[in-house]
Amino acid sequence: MIGRMEKRPVFLPLLVTALGGFIWLWLSCIIAIGETKPIVPQSRNQITYSFAPIVEKTLPAVVNIYARKIIRSKSPTSALDGSAFWRLFRDTLLFGYGRERFVNALGSGVIVSPDGIIVTNHHVIQSAQGILVSLSDGRVFPGQVVLSDKRTDIAILRISASYMTLPHIEFGDSDQLRIGDMVVAIGNPFGIGQTVTSGIISARSRATVGISDFRFFIQTDAAINPGNSGGPLISSEGKLVGINTAIYSRSGGSQGLGFAVPINMVRPIVESAIKRRPYLRPWIGIAGRQLPPSLAAIILVEEKTALAVTVVFPNGPAAKAGLKTGDVILTLDGMPISNTNSINQRIASHLVGDSVELKILRHGLRMTLKAVLASPPNEPAREDTWLPTLHPFSGAKIASLSPALALDYGLESTRGGVIVLEVRAGSSAAKFGMKQGDIIRKFSGSDIKTVSDVVNLKLPRYEPWKIQFTRSGREISKGSK
Repeated sequence: MIGRMEKRPVFLPLLVTALGGFIWLWLSCIIAIGETKPIVPQSRNQITYSFAPIVEKTLPAVVNIYARKIIRSKSPTSALDGSAFWRLFRDTLLFGYGRERFVNALGSGVIVSPDGIIVTNHHVIQSAQGILVSLSDGRVFPGQVVLSDKRTDIAILRISASYMTLPHIEFGDSDQLRIGDMVVAIGNPFGIGQTVTSGIISARSRATVGISDFRFFIQTDAAINPGNSGGPLISSEGKLVGINTAIYSRSGGSQGLGFAVPINMVRPIVESAIKRRPYLRPWIGIAGRQLPPSLAAIILVEEKTALAVTVVFPNGPAAKAGLKTGDVILTLDGMPISNTNSINQRIASHLVGDSVELKILRHGLRMTLKAVLASPPNEPAREDTWLPTLHPFSGAKIASLSPALALDYGLESTRGGVIVLEVRAGSSAAKFGMKQGDIIRKFSGSDIKTVSDVVNLKLPRYEPWKIQFTRSGREISKGSK
């Protein structure tokens, strides 16, 4: 028996199919918009790009800085400079030595507010007797130093433009920079006039180049030369992400290794200058080491980097927040932390009194702590001292290492000790092998905390002895055999 075929409605399946396709297309568009990712260029034509819009937007806010400095000519008869006879004749046409002469140091700067706040480098205006600021439109104004910080090599100037609104560049976020991002550097290299160069971010948080004592830099291959100091490093969005500070070069010219202070470290200094307050470096009071991947797997840490806390300074901000030795710091204000340098860099973008959020792991439990940053204590007192001639380490200049001094020199600030500031060539300290920057920690098992501990140190004649110190992060022991 042949059954009769039933008539089924065709419209409903078509409607369901069309509706499903529309929903799929709609969701795909939303996902595509939400996952905007950089596209890697596939050909030379795709990387053809002009920085002209960025330059047109930012160039008017870049200034040239002329700092007038006094230099005293050196004389081949300088040994006579202290005598009354020489002072009588040294400035005559016959001798002419010892005269004071003026030189103009060239540098760059960037206007960061419409009322005339300018950021430049400390070394550009250091010891200046007068400062002139030249704008891109040819106007020249006297510059007033509002704040200058040697450790970060940042100085803040102010100019008065008769109540006129000045062009300025907005701050970007240097924490969002990625290696490979394109940037533009603007400055006045060799005094030839404003020049624009481009490049990429070569490295972030470069902390070992030894340019200044507060050593966190953005590395770029954009050409930077003498005269670029203090000029802006600008992102592809036309925002200020760094202040060009130095180059690594054997010839004095650019070799593709330029360094800029991240703008997130500059921002607190600018805020302090605007509020007419001295800049105080913030401090949290901890030290640690990067969590090894093998240990991270054991304690189930999902983060790629984390900091195992080894020392917590008593009564410091971290201690008051409840942090303990053995805790693992996962993030600070949502940013990853890998070592003590990285946490110091994050702290440096804040002001004293700011609150920071620490996400930690303790005994397998995740928790959040809030620490209020403070100014590092100056205890014990420095007491800079040259060790006397009869001392076994004579010829060394030492100082007690307080948290404040340690932070100034970019050192670990929780263990204490005595730092070697200078070593005279050929002295007993030099022959022993002491070097500038060494931190004396122990002598024959006894802790060294202050200058007096070293001054009163006596080497036993007939017993073995050992001195322990830290050099460039490495623990070293030397003594009698």
